[in-house]
Amino acid sequence: MSDPGQKPSISYWHLWVGPDGISRQRQCHLSNYRLERVGSADPQWNDNQGSHPSTVVFTVQPIGWVGDWHENPAPQWIVVLSGRWWIESMDGTRIEQGPGEFSFGEDQGCTETAGKKGHRSGTIGEQPAVLMTVQLHVDPSRDPCHLR
Repeated sequence: MSDPGQKPSISYWHLWVGPDGISRQRQCHLSNYRLERVGSADPQWNDNQGSHPSTVVFTVQPIGWVGDWHENPAPQWIVVLSGRWWIESMDGTRIEQGPGEFSFGEDQGCTETAGKKGHRSGTIGEQPAVLMTVQLHVDPSRDPCHLR
């Protein structure tokens, strides 16, 4: 086996709701990696997030698609497979993501303010955004970066 290198820390964006009911985004890091074997394969770095009932949904957002203000249907991991998209939270933070980048959408239970509730999102560029979501059947947390 080659040198596994240092323990990884992988960034993701967390869309969450503050105590005031306003959605916000913060860059967080998955950092609870352990060097483990899977079967007889050489050890690899794994950050086990636990087992939860979930639903996997593949989404294709057309060119020019905009999802006006809405909340995520459930706490969910969102992984960009191809194309680009943006997410804007109620506090005005806007992020953009492309292939291989991912976020955790947990903006359930926002307070509507000035016609905004949850987040807006949309595609960027001249190709559809292809996303994979893993919707967790769990209650949302109000703690930013609670997934490590």
